[in-house]
Amino acid sequence: MNPVKNLASALTLIMILSAFLALPVHAADISPTKAICVVVPTEGSECRGVVKFQAMDDGKVKITASVSGLKPGQEHAIHIHEFGDITDLSGKSAGGHFNPGNTPHGLPPAKNRHAGDLGNLKADAKGKASFELTVDNISIASERAILGRAIVIHALPDDGGQPTGNAGGRIGFGVIGIANPGA
Repeated sequence: MNPVKNLASALTLIMILSAFLALPVHAADISPTKAICVVVPTEGSECRGVVKFQAMDDGKVKITASVSGLKPGQEHAIHIHEFGDITDLSGKSAGGHFNPGNTPHGLPPAKNRHAGDLGNLKADAKGKASFELTVDNISIASERAILGRAIVIHALPDDGGQPTGNAGGRIGFGVIGIANPGA
């Protein structure tokens, strides 16, 4: 073996590897900033809609919703529930309110409330509601993540009572998933 030839081969290999190591690396964004939930009716209901979540630069999450099939003129509770399981058409498989802090039930803007307590939708005369709320007690995919959980819309308004707001039956639900970032 020629030591000069071996050294030249090793140096050539090091130069080639160094060139590849100097290239910029673009890691895939593993932290989504948008989530979406398509709400479908529970058994016997007409409730349907879309709930969108957008992570903001300040760490808060903006929630917007457009829902139809509600009782005209009435408020309806909207919550994030702990499981994204919508196999039971009554909505019960979604579990209880998302409550990672083990706090009492409450209504926004109270700070001491379940992370899943979003308040109420107010239906218009045609049973349609729009909703917007910005919160700081959930995230899309990091601590207090909502991905894979469910949105549940209830038959009655959330009155803030314990333990779940006396909101009645579940009339609409859907799983929160990663939204198309370009949409």
